[in-house]
Amino acid sequence: MTSMATDAGTSDLKHLQGNSFRARVQRFGGNMAGMIMPNIGAFIAWGLITAMFIPTGWLPNETLAGLVGPMITVLLPVLIGYTGGRLVHGQRGAVVGAIATMGVVVGADVPMFLGAMVIGPLAALLLKLFDKAIEGKIKPGFEMLVNNFSSGILGGAMALLGVVGIGPIVEALTNGARNAVDFLVDSNLLPLVSIIVEPAKALFLNNAINHGVFGPIGADQAAETGQSILFMIETNPGPGLGILIAVFLFGPRKIRPSVPGAMIIHFLGGIHEIYFPYLLMKPKLIIAAIAGGIAGVGTAMITNSGLVATPAPGSIFAYMAVTPRGGHVSVLLSIVMATVVAFIAAAALLKFGRDADAAEPVLDAAVAADLPATPKPAAEPVAAGTATTPGRRVPNNGAVAVPARPVVSGRDVRKLMVACDAGMGSSAMLASQMRSRLKPYGVAVEHVSVNELPADATLVLTHADLAVRARATAPHAVVVEFRMFLGDPVFDEVETAIKEGREIRG
Repeated sequence: MTSMATDAGTSDLKHLQGNSFRARVQRFGGNMAGMIMPNIGAFIAWGLITAMFIPTGWLPNETLAGLVGPMITVLLPVLIGYTGGRLVHGQRGAVVGAIATMGVVVGADVPMFLGAMVIGPLAALLLKLFDKAIEGKIKPGFEMLVNNFSSGILGGAMALLGVVGIGPIVEALTNGARNAVDFLVDSNLLPLVSIIVEPAKALFLNNAINHGVFGPIGADQAAETGQSILFMIETNPGPGLGILIAVFLFGPRKIRPSVPGAMIIHFLGGIHEIYFPYLLMKPKLIIAAIAGGIAGVGTAMITNSGLVATPAPGSIFAYMAVTPRGGHVSVLLSIVMATVVAFIAAAALLKFGRDADAAEPVLDAAVAADLPATPKPAAEPVAAGTATTPGRRVPNNGAVAVPARPVVSGRDVRKLMVACDAGMGSSAMLASQMRSRLKPYGVAVEHVSVNELPADATLVLTHADLAVRARATAPHAVVVEFRMFLGDPVFDEVETAIKEGREIRG
């Protein structure tokens, strides 16, 4: 018995360590995406101006096309550096981040997106360390003088370093990455990138991949050629749509009712996170996602397709808006091929509906417990994570320490924070749903990036795969986990607990 308990404890510990590693990777990727996502509007503006007014655009105009160069070489990198600095040290960090970014802009001949993502947060971190070192040591009346001069001196010094050091280094790295992409394209190997991209998306690394990796390199290519295929690798809605159609026709009957709404939100709304839980419930469907991704990228390569900017969100409407003149048919063909191939592969993996409701080893029992048709008893308090986070309900036999979970009474909840990776897509959608449900009880609902949860948050609603990060960011908050973005019984439990003043456990 002792040996079995020890083995179980070791297994749970490894699972928690694995979650911690995945959380660190997600956090790193989230920080990269966090510098880009707030500025997507600027990227779209640049892409639309490029598509309209360059010599091969819809309305060629030499004067208006003069905006294209300065926007991509100065405006966009400075915005990224400003945002990165703000994430590290608020407004003061944002200012020095923007100043420092001008150094890498001047010190390189390529758009310095990656350079801004490095030097902006770095300058803000140095200022943060300086502010901490002098905290409480400034004589009254000299605070503004010290603050302004410290920002100016440090920002100017980092700008000089960017010109002579960081800028040229990042330019070399950018050129190396671009050469690697060119090699993959020339060798017809670019579609194989989907083998990495599609599984990573299911782990909520989609924003990091798209905006942190493909976006900067793609923008550089688009500035030279007017389009880039890299904008189409992660954002193609075809693989997700094909999988959702297959699940609707051949998946477990218990989850089919939630699929049509997911299709609309995914394809028209562009919130791709909506289909990730279906992949996680049936992990073998990741094979279908990979197949669809390969088909989409391969079709784009054959037809020489590309976009002028990142379609954000990944809606079909956003796709059409940033498609260059004359490229709509080939771009649509890439989406259609990805959808068809993903559907066929997913349908085959689901055995075309045979044994649709039979239990499968890959269907985690914790996930099955969260399906809409299997609600938890209403008399039980919400115990987020007790069924979905292994290691949390292990008997306290000495093998694994059971951490204490915070508890809040439903009658004391005045604000619910809905957190997702970027805080702009799936969280906004879910927050809208919960806002209408909780408004009668006087509860405000806000959406936010999981990395930016306020330390004083009381109640947080987030997907189970982001729960580790949420608890690390807001350790005193009650973090309620869910699996499905539509129809998850946890949403009903939270509403009932608030309505009846029951305990909600974190």
